[in-house]
Amino acid sequence: MEKAVRFHGHICPGLTIGVSVAKYVLEHGYEYSPNEELVAVVENDNCSVDALQSILGTTYGKGNLIHQDYGKNNYSFYDRRTEKSVRLSIRRNAFGDKKLTRDERVQFLLKSNPEKVFNIEEIDYNPPDLAQIEESVQCEICGELTMSSRLMVYNNSEICIPCYKKMRK
Repeated sequence: MEKAVRFHGHICPGLTIGVSVAKYVLEHGYEYSPNEELVAVVENDNCSVDALQSILGTTYGKGNLIHQDYGKNNYSFYDRRTEKSVRLSIRRNAFGDKKLTRDERVQFLLKSNPEKVFNIEEIDYNPPDLAQIEESVQCEICGELTMSSRLMVYNNSEICIPCYKKMRK
């Protein structure tokens, strides 16, 4: 928890959810990922993701943290070393019917068994591809360097996505 708080900046229920997920993953045969050995696919962009980055080593920069913007507290992990994979999703009634304060939610999560808070299932081992290192190409409108796979073609010009959006207005 301390490592996650240092990275994130404060304690909150979202961060605690991520700590609980990371703790479960580490306790079940997955390891910290110095490179791309462990891949996390997250379905939200909330505080929980910071805990995964700091505790598990799954980061956007290394390409082993994949964000799918579904707005759900769901987390899938793929271990390229062992070819194991697991998915955790927060239970609908994880906190019961009680109205808990922010601090009570944090304490509840810290003391709870992950199996009571999350639906946990082994999933098919089908990890995302390794991160690709691509050539940077200059946008023909703004001149900024852009990953070649992100360029759009507009009027026979290769342009970045922001310039493409401006041209389409």
